[in-house]
Amino acid sequence: MQIRRAWLDDASAVAGVYVRSWQAGFAGLVPQRYLDSMDPGHEESEWKTRIANTAWPSSGVLAAETEAGIVGFASFGPSQETSVIAEIGTLYAIPEVWGTGIGKQLMLATLAVLRHADYTQATLWVLQDNERARRFYEAAGWRADGAAVKDSTGGASLNKLRYRCPLA
Repeated sequence: MQIRRAWLDDASAVAGVYVRSWQAGFAGLVPQRYLDSMDPGHEESEWKTRIANTAWPSSGVLAAETEAGIVGFASFGPSQETSVIAEIGTLYAIPEVWGTGIGKQLMLATLAVLRHADYTQATLWVLQDNERARRFYEAAGWRADGAAVKDSTGGASLNKLRYRCPLA
């Protein structure tokens, strides 16, 4: 497996991972009609824009690639708090590789890039009811910092918690 910077021609594969991981990982958390309506073709243009508008290494998208193609990715950039804190906006993998260590390797690579970009801390948001994701982040040293927001993805009222990790 190789973890590398994502390029524009990766947008289709990243969109496919995004949709498949959402449909599996958020089942029972986000309304099913919303998950069923997700379309990689629609998401591709959004990922092209995100990949094109990066300021490496302070923002960007990393792709985890195996002989099967892109199986996971993470996106990151500066937080809204301050320029020395990064925010990981996404970290997803296809369900077939869950539990294989690819997510952990992707997280470690992302944190290494953030350190290289001179961030001192990183944050991310996770659904309060997403126990699988919360266990993953907590095992990697992340901790809830007390911040919470409401999210209305798919028309549901969802609670999100902010997690924080020092980069020193």
